[in-house]
Amino acid sequence: MLFARPPAEVIAAEDALPGRDEPLRVPEAHHVHGRPITPPWPEGHELLVVGMGCFWGAERIFWQLDGVWTTFVGYAGGHTPNPTYREVCTGRTGHAEIAAAVYDPQRIHLDTLLGAFWEQHDPTQGMRQGNDVGTQYRSILLTGSEEQTAAAVASRERYQARLREAGVTAPITTTVEPLGALYWAEAEHQQYLSKHPGGYCNHGFCQAAY
Repeated sequence: MLFARPPAEVIAAEDALPGRDEPLRVPEAHHVHGRPITPPWPEGHELLVVGMGCFWGAERIFWQLDGVWTTFVGYAGGHTPNPTYREVCTGRTGHAEIAAAVYDPQRIHLDTLLGAFWEQHDPTQGMRQGNDVGTQYRSILLTGSEEQTAAAVASRERYQARLREAGVTAPITTTVEPLGALYWAEAEHQQYLSKHPGGYCNHGFCQAAY
């Protein structure tokens, strides 16, 4: 089952892998700046969770932004509890690979983070990102409040208009969904491109400015 062809649509809960009760072990400190990558967060800080293809490059985009306190990668939007990377890559957990940014809204506006999200991947590709194919690579915004949801939907409409102005006719396939269960990825994937500067990354400016 682990080596079966990944599904073309997000798998139903009843067909997902069973997972496990025990969370995966993650490091306490961020590899770049040494701050924690698990809660509690500083008072007044907020969490943005996005899926935009392979989570290695996505996380690096956010840890470089002034006002982002910490970042981590993980799995969300699916069904399997505490999934492993190998399981997520089968497409049989329902999860997307996600990058999460804990940010200080007094120093960086949510719209700035959303702008980085839209510009640094192609949100029109459905269940893939470049050569990475599968539901785990889908474009997704997972929101934790009504305010975040409204901002995410408005930003999607704005970027669709920017794409049309740039001559891109393909519709955005990014979904905006409530953030449910969030699982941290294995230690080896946290801040991967800080540990391996020449590692795989397919993120960069794509199509149109936000």
